[in-house]
Amino acid sequence: MKILPATPCDADEILALQKQAYYSEAVLNNDFSIPPLTQTLEQLRAEFAHKCILKVVVDDQILGSGQVKLDKASALIGRVIVRPDFWGQGIGSDILSALESAFPQAERYELFTGANSAKNLAFYKKRGYREFKSVQAGPVQLIFLKKPANPSASPLVHSASV
Repeated sequence: MKILPATPCDADEILALQKQAYYSEAVLNNDFSIPPLTQTLEQLRAEFAHKCILKVVVDDQILGSGQVKLDKASALIGRVIVRPDFWGQGIGSDILSALESAFPQAERYELFTGANSAKNLAFYKKRGYREFKSVQAGPVQLIFLKKPANPSASPLVHSASV
């Protein structure tokens, strides 16, 4: 398994995976209009201009992805996805570590998930994230989490075994 910077050429594969991975979020929150499901290919390609987008590759297949951008002192993490048939194998944790290391100057990491996403909330809390606000976004309650940056973050490109 390798975690590498994605390119706009990867956008179609990442978008298809994103829609597959976020379907369960839509079911949990009873909202199929969430941005990860409605995003277009053009919109995703445009994000490469202002975000670091990573991909997890195994045998030339993209099995996961994630995004991060720096906003002042915060690394804003989003769209952490893993192909559903690979859930529970540590890939999400590896992606999160790589995203956290993308901007060594960041003082903190921030992300959000749906209030009904108990597994995501438990995962992020296990990784040291703490809730700092809640926002109602249409029918979905979003929980925002943050944690201080780790000064000994690992490098951007990782290799690990699946």
